[in-house]
Parts: sequence; C-alpha cells; structure tokens
Amino acid sequence: MLKLSWKNLVNKPLNMALSLILFALGVGLISLLLNLNHQIEERFNKNLAGVDLVLGAKGSPLQMILCAMYHVDNPTGNIPVEKAKAFLNPKHPLLKQAVPLSLGDSYRNYRIVGTTYDILQLYNASLAEGNLWANPMEATVGADVAEALHLHIGDTFKSSHGLVEGIEEHEHDFKVVGILKPAGSVIDQLILTPSESIWESHAHAESADGEVRTDSSAVDRQQGGHPDEERIGTDSASAAVHEGHDHNHDHGDHVHTKVAPTKYDSLTISQLAEQQRLELMAQTDKDITAILVRFRSRTNIQALNMGRNINENTDLMAASPPIEIARLQTNLGLGADVLKALAWVIVVVSGLSIFISLYSSLRDRRYELALMRVMGGSRGTLFQLIITEGLLLAAMGYVLGILLSHLGMAILAGFMKNTYRYSFSGTQFLPEEGWLLLGALAVGFVAALIPALQARRTDISETLANG
Repeated sequence: MLKLSWKNLVNKPLNMALSLILFALGVGLISLLLNLNHQIEERFNKNLAGVDLVLGAKGSPLQMILCAMYHVDNPTGNIPVEKAKAFLNPKHPLLKQAVPLSLGDSYRNYRIVGTTYDILQLYNASLAEGNLWANPMEATVGADVAEALHLHIGDTFKSSHGLVEGIEEHEHDFKVVGILKPAGSVIDQLILTPSESIWESHAHAESADGEVRTDSSAVDRQQGGHPDEERIGTDSASAAVHEGHDHNHDHGDHVHTKVAPTKYDSLTISQLAEQQRLELMAQTDKDITAILVRFRSRTNIQALNMGRNINENTDLMAASPPIEIARLQTNLGLGADVLKALAWVIVVVSGLSIFISLYSSLRDRRYELALMRVMGGSRGTLFQLIITEGLLLAAMGYVLGILLSHLGMAILAGFMKNTYRYSFSGTQFLPEEGWLLLGALAVGFVAALIPALQARRTDISETLANG
C-alpha cells in the first residue's frame, strides 16, 4: 500500500512538490521559532545567576542589565566607587554578595571585565589550568575565549578601547595566567582581570585641554611600586589567605606581587573576594561600571524595597533582572506569537493544497480505483490508499521542514556567535517537535479524509461502463 501510494504521488511531481514545499515551510518556521525561543530563554535564565539587583549609572534599566549581565549592549555610564562602596561592603546587612564590574575594553570583540573573585561563585566557575588573576594586567579567560582565540597560559595581548574590534589599542599588554572550565554561561565569553587593569589601561589618556592625564596610581607604580600591592603584601589578613608572595627585583625597586590560588577552593575564594572588595572600596577616586547584587534574604522587606530607595534617593540606578528580562521576553514573545500564527496558517494552506491535489486526482484515477475493486480490493482498501497518500505527504513535509529548521538554526547560530559571542546549536531537538509531528500528520489526515471518502464510494459498474 505504501509503495502504491508513493507511485501515485510521484506520478504528478509538480503537485507533490508544491504541497511538500508549503508544508515544509510551515513546519520549519514553527520548529525554528520553538528552538530559538527555547535556547534564548535557556541562556537568559541561566545567566540570571540569582542576581537580584544590578546597580549602575542612570539610564535605561534594560540596557544596563543587557550590558552588565549578558554583555550584549553598551554601559549606561560609570559610577564613582565613593558612591558605590556602601554596597560593596562585605558586612552589608542586606547583601549576600556584590560583584563589581569595570567595563569598556575588549580584545577581538571579547569583553575584558575588571572584577573580583565573587564572579566565579556567581556563575559556579572554576579553573581548568593556570591561576586566577591577581595583579594588574593579568587575565584569566573563559573557555570559549581561549578556544576561539587560541589563547594559552603565558600569552600576551593588547586590549582595544571600546567594546568592538577596530578601536585604538592600549599600550599595555595583558598576560594570560589562567583558563576557566566551561560553565555554560556568559562567563565563558569573558576575559577577567582586576579593576586596576582597566584603570591602568586608561591611565594615559588625552584630556579635554589636550594635556596628557596620568592616573596617580600609575605614577606610583612607575616610581617604585603599586601602593595597593604594598599594603596587600603586609596585611596580616591577606597573608593568611594567600598562598605566598613573589618578590621581584627590577631596577632596584622592591615590588610585592600577589599570588592567586591555582585551584578552586570556595572558602579561599570567598576570603580573597572579600579582601578584594575591601581594597576596591578604598579606591574612592576611581569609577566602576556596575555592581551585581544578591540579597541575603528575598523575604526581607528592606531588601525588596532597596531598588526603589536607590532610584529615589541616590544618583545610582537599580534594576531588577527578572523583571526587565520578563518584559523583554514578553515583547519578543509577541513577535514570536505572530510568526508562529503565520506558520500555522502556512501549514493549514499546505493542508488545503494536499486536499486539492488528492481531490482533483480522483477524477483521473476513478478507472484505476474501479479496477482495484474488481481485482479484490475492498472499499476500505481505497480509503486506506488515499489516507496513506495524505499522511505520506505530511510526513515528508515534516521531515523536510525539520531539516530546514535545524539548518537555519545552525546558520543563525554562527551569526549569533560572531555578533554576540553567544553559542546556539542547530543539533538540539525539543520534545515539542514530537508533538509537531503529530500535528502535521493530523493535518495530512484531515486533508485526505474527504478524497478518501469519495474514493470509498466509487461505483464500479458505472465507472467501468464509462471507460
């Protein structure tokens, strides 16, 4: 029966091709939207990382969150450490964690983020090899960065001013000291370094009156050492959690260099991160870009009102990632729903095309169907033949549509990776696509039902008599 149905379909290839193309377009568009929505939501939700608030400069809340958490937009501006240090305090009664971010530079479109070890705990990241960043101009790179740019321990590179490639390069070299394990989150696409690295990269800049502006900390380093490093090297609390100190002698200058842990130890990382935040709080003349905040308790009324209080009473802006991302997904969802409705219209039209094709072919096949009855075929045999043809068309259209969908997703994944550095996959199949198969077969069955009933009622004697 299947072979005979196939022969009947290929007997009119143009009709079959039209039905298949329409069906494949409808199914493919629905499948593509399902996969795209699923993978975008999966990455958005995973990169939320339990962050309750993002603090930054006044501007667009959504822009700030897309920049600070998803690294796909520009910063709304910088905020002085002086105004932000209260939220960086490890002893803050409402905040469990605060992750400072300093943005503005990149290397071959991958963003360089000045931060503390808090970011590792935020995204559950750990070292694959090497060390964590500890000193200015040291960098620990995410797994995707290392793979895409072929970076290894000991490699050096110059950062670019701005978040896109092609802007002027800074004169300072970053050194790769470590590579993170794949975490499946945005941290895989980041280059992590101390905030001092960002400040140092911008230390020599052209001022508005044409004079060269040199950061005071950079001058101190050039004259004999980094004041922060000197303080860290002699601080008893710091010495308790660091593995040791390297004493480098260069041109007679004595510089204390911090040594970062070579393995991920949650207690050590927490202690070091706390110390880093305390050191950052002391840099009151510097700026950072944003702070990612997690509450100690989400049932505390003071914590829940913190965002509103910050927006109303300070020069900072606070935005809630779940709320802003929900708004974004709602706006994207409206467009996706329209496209999905259009796809179902295409599927229905393709079903109508199958119906017209099968119904019109009955007139040419009446004699053939009558001969089948004479040769022993029952009415049920004719019904089954036409239904099989409808289902066969639907099944082939579904397979072709799924292939087109995942091919399109693979092409889109390459575009998204080049543009936003986010990894999408064309090989991921969803359970919803199984339900889509049942829907496609149902459309094929309904389209073939009336022609099948017509074939079942074929009058043998009248058809044969008329030739």
